Amino acid sequence: MTYKTVIFDFGGVITSSPFEAFNRLEAEKGVPQDSVRRINSANPDSNAWARFERAELDGAGFDEAFAEEARAIGIELRGADVLARLAGDVRPNMVATLDRLKSEGFTIACITNNVPAGKGAGMAMSDEKAAAVKEIMLRFDHIIESSKAGIRKPDPRIYQMMCEALNVEPAQCIYLDDLGINCKPAAALGMAAIKVSAEQQALDDLGALLDMQLP
Repeated sequence: MTYKTVIFDFGGVITSSPFEAFNRLEAEKGVPQDSVRRINSANPDSNAWARFERAELDGAGFDEAFAEEARAIGIELRGADVLARLAGDVRPNMVATLDRLKSEGFTIACITNNVPAGKGAGMAMSDEKAAAVKEIMLRFDHIIESSKAGIRKPDPRIYQMMCEALNVEPAQCIYLDDLGINCKPAAALGMAAIKVSAEQQALDDLGALLDMQLP
């Protein structure tokens, strides 16, 4: 298969996983590890996180709705505390790979589930991090943000929207995401999906598909 397009998730792929920061938050608050993941995986299409990613809630609304969901499972945790940990650290080798792919003539794009919080698409809390994310985002040929599109992964329509925007067939695309639930619909459409567990693992898998040494 000849691939023309590589589509990236942002958080957990281009940046470190927010779940690492969530685990630190959970330890600080004295709640069980992976509590945030547990809350966000319950009622995944209609919970506070899903509604926030579709911009159906504002920051204050998410803060309270998430706290209610936490209390429902016996945990005291505010949505605002989670939002403060959202923006991960940039992975330099991933950014270098974006530049390499562009230089080799590939189209690169980004589909990110994000929320209307923080600064910019990466939901950064500092001007410095927001500027770094903005500079990375300029590399992409097309970006779909859930909070702007009103639709979020894993809805298959968001992947179809990207293919239509880029005028490519799914089979011509490689998709990278740190969540398996988001990789499945991409694969079902015909994309080559890579579940990102670690930076070098993702680059090795991508390089194998493209017959390239990355980064």
